[in-house]
Amino acid sequence: MNVQPSAGSASPTGARLRSGGEILVAALRSNGVDRMFGVPGESALPVFDALADADAGVRFIVCRHEATASHMAEADGKLTGRPGVCIVSRGPGAMHAMVGVHTAWQDSTPLLLLIGQVPRAYRGREAFQEVDYTGVLGGMTKWVAEVESAEQISEMVAQAFAVAMQGRPGPVALSLPEDVLSELSAAADAAPVKIDRTAPFPAQMQQVRALLQQAQRPLIVVGNLGWSNAASETFRRFVMDNDLPVVAGFRSQDVLDNDCEQYLGDLSLGCSRKLVDRVKQADCVLVIGDRLGDVTTQHYSLFDLPAPQPTLIHVFPEAGELGKVYTPSLAIEADASLFIAGLADLAPLSPAAWTAWRAAGRDEYVAYQQARPHRPPLDLAEIISHLRDRLPSDTIVTNGAGNYTIWLHRYFRYRQLGTQIAPKSGSMGYGLPAALAAKLRHPDRTVVCLAGDGCFMMASQEFATAFREQLPIIVIIVNNVTYGSIRMHQENQFPGRPSGTALNNPDFVALAQSYGAYAEAVQTHAAFPPALERAIAAERPSVIELHVDPRLLTPDRLI
Repeated sequence: MNVQPSAGSASPTGARLRSGGEILVAALRSNGVDRMFGVPGESALPVFDALADADAGVRFIVCRHEATASHMAEADGKLTGRPGVCIVSRGPGAMHAMVGVHTAWQDSTPLLLLIGQVPRAYRGREAFQEVDYTGVLGGMTKWVAEVESAEQISEMVAQAFAVAMQGRPGPVALSLPEDVLSELSAAADAAPVKIDRTAPFPAQMQQVRALLQQAQRPLIVVGNLGWSNAASETFRRFVMDNDLPVVAGFRSQDVLDNDCEQYLGDLSLGCSRKLVDRVKQADCVLVIGDRLGDVTTQHYSLFDLPAPQPTLIHVFPEAGELGKVYTPSLAIEADASLFIAGLADLAPLSPAAWTAWRAAGRDEYVAYQQARPHRPPLDLAEIISHLRDRLPSDTIVTNGAGNYTIWLHRYFRYRQLGTQIAPKSGSMGYGLPAALAAKLRHPDRTVVCLAGDGCFMMASQEFATAFREQLPIIVIIVNNVTYGSIRMHQENQFPGRPSGTALNNPDFVALAQSYGAYAEAVQTHAAFPPALERAIAAERPSVIELHVDPRLLTPDRLI
């Protein structure tokens, strides 16, 4: 009888034999992974067996749906700058998780998706839940591969981490056949991955200074890719010392303290028309860490294509993105933090030519945030303004997609890097799983999720995860009983003919209370501040439901 050696026994060479699952967990731990998110499946049982060991060093967060699990991992990648890890079963599990992969792709977030796969001998026969992941995921990942043996696992995990973090970060995926994970091997662990960041050349930095100094109306646009806390603070001092106006790219409002006088607002969906006009008036635009995508450029209308009229300096860590849409006057392939270090070493600029222009832009931003004289009983502007004034400066605010985010972008002020966790991909159902990932990563910080009723219902099952993990997040549900952003577009294109956007919702308070949450509904903005205090004091998962007039499409439009 042929008896297979057990895991932990020695190979003929004396090296310890480990299952593919054990090798995988060790490779993740070696690369700094302390948690992974997912839904268990039978194709990856050796991985979960390895995670059960007391000394595994990697905590598995059990989720209730693969889509939300992948969004938790993506949010964790945003928070750490290293790949968030999600593990799912084959077929349906992997397909559900694709939404988080797409978010990681569009948001430039490092993510590692691990997928169980059918045994190697079954491939090519359309076995149960078999999918060719290299074909399905190839268009929205930086790299996707299938592991062919247990000996390859550690090496391929290292390669996955390297690809996910190099240049423009993004998602990678590894398909792991069931028998590869159960296979025994004496393979050694690969070394942890270290990434070298690209720094600008001194001559390039001198060109940047010269172009800024020649300008009459300079402007800096910042994306949130590649920043460290130290770089954010150095940048704040640089723009204050040189009185340079700064505009945030889409969902990058936390790069510069919004209370800084040099901050003029953000280029987002439904942003200030005066701000858009001001950006178009700039004669020198320095872009740092933003790829100049669809939303930031207001559907590619902000600058002329392909050669912008203003002098365009584009700083981005991936050469392939420089000149991809807009041809810059000066292209610099560089990590944002290293570029900021170079800025700090430049001789001071003389801002006399643009100080008045910058000040006018700041005045427009402040005016844009002022309350209006005629307000509904529940004014989202008042609620967001209260959150802005009440929450600690390090509060992490998450959101998904919907027209409720227009109020958040307009009236909230972000004061620290890493406090805005939101999907540039525009994915609904993102805010709740992102809030859970944020609270797990920063248990000592306040975490608030803003979600529309439609957005919340796409992820509401993860309230069970909030209780399992004992995460006292605060979820504010903006309930207007409609898919508000789609209704807004309908009113623009087919006025007075709503179709397919009305919703029937559960009792959100009762739903939350069924989990054991603190929950209450608010009918007026005056009732919100005490409700928020009760939610904070509850010290458990909490829901505040806001009953919003469905006719209110934006802060400035009522149908």
